[in-house]
Amino acid sequence: LEPSGTTRDTRAEEPACRLHGHPDLPLLSKDGDIIIGGIFSFHSTPLYTNLTFQDMPESITCKDTNIKEFLFAQTMIFATEEINNRTDLLPGLSLGYKIYDDCRYIPLAVRAAMALVNQPEEGTTSNVTCSKRSSVHAMIGTSQSSTTRGVASSTGPLNIPLVSYYATCACLSNKKEFPTFFRTIPSDYYQSRALAQLVKHFGWTWIGAIRTDSDYGNIGMATFLQTVQQEGVCVEYSEAIVRASQREKVLRLVDIIKTSSSKVIVAFATFADLEFLVQELLVQKVFGLQWIGSEGWISNEYLAIPENYKVLGGAIGCVINNDIIPGLEDFFQSLNPSDSSSNTILNEFLRTTTGCMSSAVGNSAYGNSCSSSENTRKISIQYTDVPELRITSNVYKAIYAFAHSLHNMYACQESDGIFPNQSFNFTTKYGEKVYFDENGDPVARYDLINWQLSKESTIKFVTVGLYDASLPDGQQFLMNNVSIVWAGDHKKVPRSVCSESCSVGTRKAIQKGRPACCFDCIPCAEGEISNVTDSIECMKCPLEHTPNNRRDTCILKDIEFLSFGEIMGVLLVVFSLLGACITIAIALVFFLHRETPIVKANNSELSFLLLFSLTLCFLCSLTFIGQPTDWSCMLRHTAFGITFVLCISCVLGKTIVVLMAFRATLPGSNMMKWFGPTQQRLSVFSLTLIQMLICTLWLILSPPFPNKNMVHYKDKIIMECDLGSTAVFYGVLGYIGFLSSMCFVLSFLARKLPDNFNEAKYITFSMLIFCAVWITFIPAYISSPGKYTVAVEIFAILASSFGLLFSIFIPKCYIILLKPERNTKKFLMGKI
Repeated sequence: LEPSGTTRDTRAEEPACRLHGHPDLPLLSKDGDIIIGGIFSFHSTPLYTNLTFQDMPESITCKDTNIKEFLFAQTMIFATEEINNRTDLLPGLSLGYKIYDDCRYIPLAVRAAMALVNQPEEGTTSNVTCSKRSSVHAMIGTSQSSTTRGVASSTGPLNIPLVSYYATCACLSNKKEFPTFFRTIPSDYYQSRALAQLVKHFGWTWIGAIRTDSDYGNIGMATFLQTVQQEGVCVEYSEAIVRASQREKVLRLVDIIKTSSSKVIVAFATFADLEFLVQELLVQKVFGLQWIGSEGWISNEYLAIPENYKVLGGAIGCVINNDIIPGLEDFFQSLNPSDSSSNTILNEFLRTTTGCMSSAVGNSAYGNSCSSSENTRKISIQYTDVPELRITSNVYKAIYAFAHSLHNMYACQESDGIFPNQSFNFTTKYGEKVYFDENGDPVARYDLINWQLSKESTIKFVTVGLYDASLPDGQQFLMNNVSIVWAGDHKKVPRSVCSESCSVGTRKAIQKGRPACCFDCIPCAEGEISNVTDSIECMKCPLEHTPNNRRDTCILKDIEFLSFGEIMGVLLVVFSLLGACITIAIALVFFLHRETPIVKANNSELSFLLLFSLTLCFLCSLTFIGQPTDWSCMLRHTAFGITFVLCISCVLGKTIVVLMAFRATLPGSNMMKWFGPTQQRLSVFSLTLIQMLICTLWLILSPPFPNKNMVHYKDKIIMECDLGSTAVFYGVLGYIGFLSSMCFVLSFLARKLPDNFNEAKYITFSMLIFCAVWITFIPAYISSPGKYTVAVEIFAILASSFGLLFSIFIPKCYIILLKPERNTKKFLMGKI
């Protein structure tokens, strides 16, 4: 203990470790029938850098001990001893090992590989020969992708298998470049896809991305970005962590993070690089961001300290499965520093982790002695508390993969080959199935862990989900029911989007010059809907449907027609029936007074026929009301055309009779014999027959039919009668207009005939009203929308019918009913 109660940091004062003896000699070794080489990073940093093989001294100094790598090496020894004690695997053969330290330095890793290949003897020089057979049958290592690439490139041409327990770079799956490389840790390709699925699962579409500037970070992030962008996620920025002497580069990255709008950061980095960045984020108090981490840092105990929780609290990421190997913890506890094989290296780690050395060594300048039980307890704590010891199962599986492949080779029949089913797989002692694909990679299985703060203010790595690449698509990513702690103590999943989701009834419009995740929400156009959020385009409704108010559903359009139930329809029906009733009443008056002079003088037969036709005109307007059908459409137009021609024919006949009667009173005139009752009937019938023929031709060639007009209105359907042949319809109207014009001209010529009751005056006035109504009808009919078109047509029928009825018959009824004294022959002849 230091003064003031502070604790001595033994690592800060730890002396550098010297690789004792020749650097080409293993730290740990054991003879056997079959030798497996091992390359581990017992230390992190060599004091000699930028050396060539010729420049390397016979002793190399390294510093920064790595207890985990020591335990990985012990796991290799444990698996080797376990296989040697089995009778069902490699019976009669024993496995040995040679284990080297590469100090996480590529030249040392390659030199260790060459030493394993060439079996150097102690005291030899560096000029060794490569002509003899390799001393090892396979190698286990290394812990870094960069050092593994160097070793795999060197041993690949020699056909020596290299199985890595920790190198994850997807580049190592290239069998053309690394034909003899295998690994028991999944490739970063799968980890990248797992992180992409994680981002998609929580609905984050706007993220930032940072990476380590190495093969691990650059290649892993490239795969992640490719995958996540296929899932519709946009990346606001993608930057590398540069640990350079210029602090400005780190400040630039921090400034990008601070000013960005994305709330989620995916970090594909090593813990050392991320720790460097986190320190600056702590200084500038950049908190509350949701971090998604790769296995390179997410479970690192040196990074997971309470102070860093301010920045990384609630982080989620991928780690390999934590498989507990039966007997391994007991093996660690049984390690004895007094064993000559592990005395030096084990005591160095004891001094680093516990501050003391084995009692077998005694006191030294580096620390005090401690008991064997205390030593093993410290080692046991390392095994159970360090999350990265998930990797021990990868070392264990690497040894067993080599043993099983050798066993298959020795036990195979010549006709079957080594792998009869063209595949290699086995099941571990604790039940996990292990196999390698065509790229030498194992099946990808990751636990998803979440940084949570315990009551004791320590950080726990809580497993919240699973990613299994062997499952079918859509089922690979699973979340369990464990509560997740989010960044900034959010109770719900934090949102990270460039633009909020577009609601139903709108569509996305990409903002010019920005990623696809940045968009505006535009309401769907008229007649279109969108029934899902974030719709890219709106869908047109079918012709008979229209969007609802929210424009998220197509509903049937309202069908519009002039019905009997609405007010306008009721009024038109009332006026139609009223007109028919008045006409019938007038006919009754005329019938009761048929012997009076005023009735006889105005051609009673044509008058009754005219009253009958006017009744039909009033009643035919009823056929225009109600939902159009095939029969009603044909009836309404033909009935209208025929009844009005019958009506005008009667008026024309009465007009001609007036003219003929005047001519007949002239001396020597015999005109009435040419236009007597028979001729009058024949003329009315002939003129009406022509209209009947036109209507028959209309019904035969192209009759009117009910039609759904969906063009005039967007939100409703107009049920109307299509005219069929427009030309014939205008022919019907034209014929009525022709007869009306003739009637008007003739009555106008006879308007000043010398009678007290000259019917021609009233016929002229009625024709004037009739023509005015139908002339104004044409533009009103064309411009009126929907059911009002029909209403205008009915109004024209009623107005013209009332005009004829009132102009021709009301004056006569007035005399018959109210002025009977004028209903005499003398008065009508103008002699009174």
